[in-house]
Amino acid sequence: MKRPTRKRSRTRLDLVVPVFNEGEALPAFQQDLARVLAGMNYAWRVIFVDDGSPDETPALLQAFHTRDPRMTWIRLSRNFGYQAALTAGLDAVEADAVVMMDGDGEHPPELIPEMLALFESGYAIVTTSRVAAGRLGVRDWPRHIFYRLLNLLSDTKVGPGVTDYRLLSRAAVEALRQMPERHRYLRGMVAWLGFKSVVLPFVPPARKGGQSKWSFRQLLRLAGQAILSFSLAPLSVGLVVGLLFMLFALCEALYVVGLWLAGRGGEIAPGWSSLMFVLLIVGSGLMVTLSIVGIYAGLTYQEVKRRPVYIVQEGRLPSSSAAAPSRGVRHDVK
Repeated sequence: MKRPTRKRSRTRLDLVVPVFNEGEALPAFQQDLARVLAGMNYAWRVIFVDDGSPDETPALLQAFHTRDPRMTWIRLSRNFGYQAALTAGLDAVEADAVVMMDGDGEHPPELIPEMLALFESGYAIVTTSRVAAGRLGVRDWPRHIFYRLLNLLSDTKVGPGVTDYRLLSRAAVEALRQMPERHRYLRGMVAWLGFKSVVLPFVPPARKGGQSKWSFRQLLRLAGQAILSFSLAPLSVGLVVGLLFMLFALCEALYVVGLWLAGRGGEIAPGWSSLMFVLLIVGSGLMVTLSIVGIYAGLTYQEVKRRPVYIVQEGRLPSSSAAAPSRGVRHDVK
């Protein structure tokens, strides 16, 4: 009896891997990724996005592509940031399923088959969630507090351990491409889509090499961008402060009226310290409110200028892959 031949899966898989100065970690990561992909029944392609690395990263990416043309790459003209690099990769994908992951080894490739199994079962978004091996560390607490604050201020809920290591269906990618904002926070944008999703927990392994490129200032800027992009709650600070001091003023008025009615008006003496205190508090409240409004106005100004999110300087991609003209500018991509 003739054995039935195994049908090859028609599902195409693209992987988007943003990298910046990952020359130490890339070789080991590429080997692990290639090993996992070799055992899968998918037509796959890896799109490395070099976010303007000044180290040996571009040469390594070219070497990967020379050994295996499915290891493609694009290079941005400068360091546009992690969110921009992810966006550039998503604009270049063409597959039925897209996996976004980091190239430092902290996103284990071994999870990809499980993510694809969940995709095949009907989930449009498979998001991974970082699980601490023990108690929360010093670096984990600020992240935990930030997500609690973001979920409190915004209607878009993002889990505290959620990472950018995720799988997106073609429909989800196309929906993201319809979101033209320049100040991008992809974790919140993906959660906002509302597609059928599932969370896959994992314990992050150690980096393959090098150190994290995220500085405290960059993390703080990303946190502020996330809150300002998905919440208008900061604009209500002025209203809350104003109502609070209206209440203080009413209490003060009732106190003064009570003294006059009791015939103790002589006890009312002008108070320089209390007056200055009220003026300083009210002034600071106004300054905070104006600053918040100014930040939103500045973000709006940057949006209406319609500058590209990124500029692709060079790369090795199929000719049909093109950056979305509404967000990126592409030059000399072969």
